Amino acid sequence: MRAKKLKVKEFPDVITVRESLKKGDLATRLSCVIMGAGNIRRGQVVKGLLFLAAEIIYILFMIVIGSGALAGLVTLGTQTTQEVFNESKQLYEYVQGDNSMLFLLYGIATIFVTIGFFILWRVNIKSAYAQQKKAEENRPAATLKEDIKSLFDKRLNTTLLFLPVMCIVIFTILPLVFMICMAFTNYDRNHQPPGQLFDWVGLVNFEKILDTGSGLGYAFWHILGWTFVWAVAATFLNYLLGMIMAMIINWKETRLKSFWRFVFVLSIAVPQFVSLLVMRTMLQEQGAINVLLQNLGLIDSPLPFWTNTTWARVTIIVVNLWIGIPFTILQVTGILQNIPAELYESAKIDGAGPVTIFFKITLPYMLFVTTPYLITQFIGNINNFNVIYLLTEGKPATMDYFNGTAGKTDLLVTWLYKLTIDFNDYNYGAVIGILVFIICAVLALVTYRRTGSYKDEEGFQ
Repeated sequence: MRAKKLKVKEFPDVITVRESLKKGDLATRLSCVIMGAGNIRRGQVVKGLLFLAAEIIYILFMIVIGSGALAGLVTLGTQTTQEVFNESKQLYEYVQGDNSMLFLLYGIATIFVTIGFFILWRVNIKSAYAQQKKAEENRPAATLKEDIKSLFDKRLNTTLLFLPVMCIVIFTILPLVFMICMAFTNYDRNHQPPGQLFDWVGLVNFEKILDTGSGLGYAFWHILGWTFVWAVAATFLNYLLGMIMAMIINWKETRLKSFWRFVFVLSIAVPQFVSLLVMRTMLQEQGAINVLLQNLGLIDSPLPFWTNTTWARVTIIVVNLWIGIPFTILQVTGILQNIPAELYESAKIDGAGPVTIFFKITLPYMLFVTTPYLITQFIGNINNFNVIYLLTEGKPATMDYFNGTAGKTDLLVTWLYKLTIDFNDYNYGAVIGILVFIICAVLALVTYRRTGSYKDEEGFQ
């Protein structure tokens, strides 16, 4: 029992802020207002001064920059760029106005700094109470040297994770929150800072995109429908055909198994964007495929691979099969070889044919094992930017979605790209990004939780 008590005392991180404030003495509670007071009172002068310095820096930051940044986050700027007549020079000059984008960025950054300070404030209180408990038990307070040593021993995980976590916060979470906030503004082609201001509009952008009666909503629902058709076809056709090819290669009567595997792996070795650009060129009206078919007398006029909507969509799916099947073959080959041979032998004894064996043994086993992979592939195909953009750029030419911002083969992700890069409609792009995330997250979580892989992982063992 004594050993267990000593073990708990070595880990002050289990102390909660609520416990610290409830049981702490005057010095510990004073740390709520004057950070580091509790540590200085217990002899940890350097550590206490560091906490105090952090508090002073944060207060100065809020006075000089932070308060203005938060106010700017609310208004997103009030002064527009204006043309003012300079009487001394007898000419008009442009007076630079507020930049709404910077106001938004600095305001969000200030909120992140405040959250970071709050976390440090909690650490300060818990540290003060931990030193108080040590004093009550007549144990000496840890010196600065011991604290630094613990960062490379007992708290090595904190030391190693600090820099990666900070990079994730600064370069991933902060930009992500910034982009999400754009969805609630009117930051579009007509409100471009610094010359023009944009403002908060709430859920107006979501209403426009989800409204089937508007041009924007019409485009969204049609593109969403094609996105799902594409994702289903690209995922399950690749999976089924890849599995069949892997079974043919693994069949005991097939010769030169290593050669066939090498051929498929070789196609993977070529960078995908190179393969896609080559196929795009070959399937042009005057490309190699049409020219060859015309020279052979099989067609009189070029096939509209990229100029007809139906042809373009089917062609994209077929080209994606050529690119994706080799990956599926590699994925399922090892799994096929691990299916117990006794299952096949028993099925043959019972009189089952190849088709029955496939649907009763091979396919259920493969689905059980690879369902998480299938879900990942499906979500990846919803966001498959490369195949669509490199092959068609969202065309064919019959573009009638929201003033020509999207084509008949655009996915939501390629439409989002065009809205932001080509047309500067950042607010609509942000809304589409949020909706795509919600769709993918819900589909992935609901589907996975309903699979046998999740409910009964021992089922095929």
